[in-house]
Amino acid sequence: MTPVETQAPLSTGFRPTVAEIDLEAVRHNVRVIKPSDAEVMAVVKANGYGHRAIPVARAAVEGGATWLGVALVEEGLALRGAGIEAPILVLTEFPPGSEREAIGARLTPTVYSSRAIRSLADAAPSGTGVHVKVDTGMHRVGIPPEQAPALVDEASRAGLSIEGIWTHFALAEEPGNATTLRQLELFLEVCATLEAGGIRPRYRHAANSGATIASPETHLDLVRVGAALYGIAPGPQLEGALDLRPAMTLRSAVTHAKRVPSGHGISYGHLHRTTVETTIATIPIGYADGYLRSLSNHGRVLIRGRRYPVVGSVTMDQLMVDVGDDALEVGDDVVLFGRQGDAEIRVEEVAAWAGTIGYEIVCAVSERVPRHVTVS
Repeated sequence: MTPVETQAPLSTGFRPTVAEIDLEAVRHNVRVIKPSDAEVMAVVKANGYGHRAIPVARAAVEGGATWLGVALVEEGLALRGAGIEAPILVLTEFPPGSEREAIGARLTPTVYSSRAIRSLADAAPSGTGVHVKVDTGMHRVGIPPEQAPALVDEASRAGLSIEGIWTHFALAEEPGNATTLRQLELFLEVCATLEAGGIRPRYRHAANSGATIASPETHLDLVRVGAALYGIAPGPQLEGALDLRPAMTLRSAVTHAKRVPSGHGISYGHLHRTTVETTIATIPIGYADGYLRSLSNHGRVLIRGRRYPVVGSVTMDQLMVDVGDDALEVGDDVVLFGRQGDAEIRVEEVAAWAGTIGYEIVCAVSERVPRHVTVS
């Protein structure tokens, strides 16, 4: 018999680097963002934006979400395998060959092509509910508005039930942007055409986090909340618009500290040189953990409630921080983002330093960083 190679699981008890997940923050964010006249779909794709999909999904439902959204059939199957019973919408079409398993797990399909309709009709019982995706300007996936009524008719003739119709905004994080208003107009025109033909889906949904916060006219029957679920503002103009609580804190600890003379280079490439004698602290987290290399010479961390700069290149497993002449000890708590006492570094700040968005910062936290989930 050929031996099978195995790999021992990474330790979750030795290195001090952890991501702490606050499920009460998730519940709070659902309650804060839920419109009075619309349901909430909690989007838990990408392993709950790096927060752990299963506990986040449970917390979101406890907070008032009635739907869950995923990108992959596999993500929906994992939620069902954990005993989660809420309706789950797969936000793209089922891949060919997955239809029977997905329908058997009561995952709700998105459709926007004749191919998907034919595949579902072959695999699903008559009357299976689907949500039709209309492309009003994102130009990622979806049926063009002028073709949507014909596709809906095709789905109905194939024995599928039109439970929902939806679209996705490209610029909703910019309040008042004309593109969002035009996308909504196109979507509502499709809905009106369908209704004139006697089809009124139970769910019309268009609003993502940005639109849910900034554009009440987009709420319709259901809002899909992603970033805001995790306490992340969808865009700079919406920071502070609601009392959203960050659900993830990324922390580590000082593992080494040394005095370095003036004029010495720090880390690979010596991208930073000391200008005075100073203390350099080493933190055991790097780009393999999801702390992006683009944060080299740009990031900040909290130690003893004060901000200190990341200096030199962020390496695969470690980074360096200049603490000047301030006192510190090996073992001191370090917060990469989150709160430490009265001080805080928000994910949105880290994203700005890295030249990206908050979504990427939390999604980037890798699997070798243990998640410590707090229930309440």
